Amino acid sequence: MLYPQSNRFRQCFDLSGFWEIRFDPENAGEAQGWSAGFRDGRPIAVPASWNEQFAELRDYLGAAWYQTRFELPARIESHKHFLRFGSVNYLADVWLNGVWLGRHEGGHLPFEFDVTGKLRFDGNLLVVRVDGSLAPDRVPPGNVPRDPLDRFVEFNYPDGSFDFFPYCGIHRPVLLYSTHRAGISDLTVTTDIEGDAGLVQVQVARAETSSARARLTLQGRGDPLAAEVEIEAGAEVVLRIPHADLWSPGSPHLYQLTVELENEGQVFDRYTLPVGIRTVKVDGDRLLLNDQPIYLKGFGRHEDFPVVGRGFLPALIVKDSALMQWVGANSFRTTHYPYSEQMMDLADRLGFLVIDETPAVGLFFDEPGLDRRLQLCRQYTQELIARDKNHPSVIAWSLANEPHSWRPAAKPFFQDLYDLARSLDTARPITVVTHVGVEEEAFEFVDFMCLNRYYGWYTDPGDLDLGCQKLSAELDALYAKYHKPLILTEFGADTIPGCHAEQPEMFSEEYQAEMLTRYIEVLRTKPFVVGEHVWNLCDFKTGQSTRRVGGFNLKGIFTRDRKPKLAAHKLRELWHRPEK
Repeated sequence: MLYPQSNRFRQCFDLSGFWEIRFDPENAGEAQGWSAGFRDGRPIAVPASWNEQFAELRDYLGAAWYQTRFELPARIESHKHFLRFGSVNYLADVWLNGVWLGRHEGGHLPFEFDVTGKLRFDGNLLVVRVDGSLAPDRVPPGNVPRDPLDRFVEFNYPDGSFDFFPYCGIHRPVLLYSTHRAGISDLTVTTDIEGDAGLVQVQVARAETSSARARLTLQGRGDPLAAEVEIEAGAEVVLRIPHADLWSPGSPHLYQLTVELENEGQVFDRYTLPVGIRTVKVDGDRLLLNDQPIYLKGFGRHEDFPVVGRGFLPALIVKDSALMQWVGANSFRTTHYPYSEQMMDLADRLGFLVIDETPAVGLFFDEPGLDRRLQLCRQYTQELIARDKNHPSVIAWSLANEPHSWRPAAKPFFQDLYDLARSLDTARPITVVTHVGVEEEAFEFVDFMCLNRYYGWYTDPGDLDLGCQKLSAELDALYAKYHKPLILTEFGADTIPGCHAEQPEMFSEEYQAEMLTRYIEVLRTKPFVVGEHVWNLCDFKTGQSTRRVGGFNLKGIFTRDRKPKLAAHKLRELWHRPEK
């Protein structure tokens, strides 16, 4: 799925701004004809979460209706028109001028509708019904019946099976775009290294099968490389770049790929795409980037900020990236859902290594609803890879975070998802992030292990000596059983800003800094450990529970408004030392 562009041959218009919203707790809107427009709406900013914009609706997760009006700027008979939503959480039904376009389930990933022939040139009404309700057969699940075997599940309000706030609404830009009917519908770029040369394989897909000619140009620091090929439904071209500038965290060089389509000497479509030449693979105990060992230092984080909730906020993306660079991070995981496409673009430019994760957090494997959850996870895996396959920053796919994997159905569930992901992308490693430990049977077939651990916090609270001993023993046991590289993808401690203790004590800034330091010391003694991701970059909003002061997870090394705690300075000191 290519992100829309504007150029001589393509048009893209952002419909974001002030829309109207009307809440529908009785689910009466459809019967009352709100799909054709409604009255008594109140202004709401799009993109942003409604839970942050209206204080009295903080915990409302039910149905709400959005509407906006727009005009089509120009009529282009040769073009098709699409409405594209970057993210709507959770269930979206869309009407244009009273005509139902379709439905999409699942937040955090884009979807679109072909509206060619459905647009009016004297004005259009776009209506979106959003349902953010939590349910056991949704992914991520919520309001899950408790089972005594589910040792890690606790009650929250709202009751999601995950530890972040279930924000609702239209969270990323809504775009109206047009492309030529016979234009480029998709590009897939894969790269390899041959000696000091880079190989760039480009697959071009088209919306129609009529004959055309494709011209590909790859521009780097030197002279551009070019190739031409006859194309019908699709074509494949390999460009060889001598003395290639490789993409890496220390040198995130991007080539500019331009693909043009022409017919009878006339260009009718063009798309440009940044390309980073790099390889990533698992070799024994090592994670290799461009055939060199790489060690990940970074964070889990959340798209979370006051007023906008999980809404797209460009300045926040820049700020968080700058904070990670300041600390010395070279990587992050998209916990626990795909981040905005703009965040991924910036990761390409800045050289961050990204473990790209689906929204499958808190999975459980009981019936009823198991087949439906698998169907949704397959959908998310396909959508994620289709969206992010061309980003050099994406070095691995994560199929889930903290599934309750001790049920027998878990292993075949993840085997199915692994096989699907591998069929869609043969170039990147695939993993599952677990809190189950040695009982995680998916570690038998995934390419590397990811573990979340909180010894000295949730277990053995306050006792870092015992916690570090248990961590060391468990890491050794995991490697002894699976013989694969491992990343500790979460570790940390809730910390009240400004709380200090002469001796490190839970909830103090000193305890957080000491815990992170001690954990990192353990990790650096294990040759098979290839990364450390601190939980979390910043404090973030959660549901309410007895262990969430003020409805916040306070494990950030920065506060929610991005002020540093003591641990931020300690990590900066540790991560700017020579690498492992």
